[in-house]
Amino acid sequence: MAETQNVQYTAKDLKSDQEVRWCPGCGDHGILSSIQKALVELGIPKEKYVFVSGIGCSSRFPYYMNTYGFHSIHGRASAIASGVKVANPDLMVWQITGDGDALAIGGNHFIHIVRRNIDVNIILFNNEIYGLTKGQYSPTSHKGIVTKTSPFGSIEEPFKIGELVLGANGHFFARTIDYNLSLSTDVYKAAALFKGTSVVEVLQNCVIFNDGIHNSITDKEVRDDRTVVLHHGEPIIFGKNKEKGIMLEGLKLKVVTLGENGITEKNLLVHDAHEPNPGIHYMLAGMKYPEYPVALGVIRAVESQTYDSAIVEQISKVKEKSPIKCVDDLLHSGSTWEV
Repeated sequence: MAETQNVQYTAKDLKSDQEVRWCPGCGDHGILSSIQKALVELGIPKEKYVFVSGIGCSSRFPYYMNTYGFHSIHGRASAIASGVKVANPDLMVWQITGDGDALAIGGNHFIHIVRRNIDVNIILFNNEIYGLTKGQYSPTSHKGIVTKTSPFGSIEEPFKIGELVLGANGHFFARTIDYNLSLSTDVYKAAALFKGTSVVEVLQNCVIFNDGIHNSITDKEVRDDRTVVLHHGEPIIFGKNKEKGIMLEGLKLKVVTLGENGITEKNLLVHDAHEPNPGIHYMLAGMKYPEYPVALGVIRAVESQTYDSAIVEQISKVKEKSPIKCVDDLLHSGSTWEV
């Protein structure tokens, strides 16, 4: 990870001279603003940042950042981001992708960057649709959705991104909402400071082809009762009046109301984002309305050795033991003769 140096920037310093060409009202605008704000607060020289994207509306992102960037090919952002980080571990690499780009054609690359724990920050825009190609269902589209490629309703079960990440032995998973700039900024900063693959799912709205897909949990009137922001070391409480909570009953999570049946905060599950065993994290990541509130914030953050640091360490050890220290040593090794 690039080390902080307390460089003083404003968000304007991180904006490129390119016109932002997302639809008016698109959730991508909020994500861009939040990430720029997070980078300002990190205090890292902007030449240390590299933004890598694949294909899709989200993948225009590198053009709008006054940093290094790479607009790659469909589904291959994970592979290219991996190469950038391993070749130059001092860079802070951000992968910007969507639910189609990362989980369909890029699915194999996605699970392996997570498995390898390469120190890359993956921001996955989830609008549950293919927006750039005009409204086909994606790997996260809910069952029954009617789209141009599912005119009678999709019959497929969708991926749950958090469960997919944890199933690939992921060490960091968080979730936020595009319009919640404060929460998003905190989550992006936490992802940036984490050493290892960090995956942030952003519930993002496509105003043209899937408008309002997240409204059942994000509308102002209901969001306090249908979402919960997790904080490490604190009991899991939610609701407009902070009257509800989550407790562990046997092997299942249960929504309870404080004050009923003698339940107090002491009975609630205390969130431990650093617990190595992913069991509780898996359940929290998979919570869905209406049975549960949807979990936001950092759900899992368990540090482990990164692939990039391991490979640097391995190369160093091989160099120490190798009798070949330069090109001349190589040319004069093995069977040699003079002509």
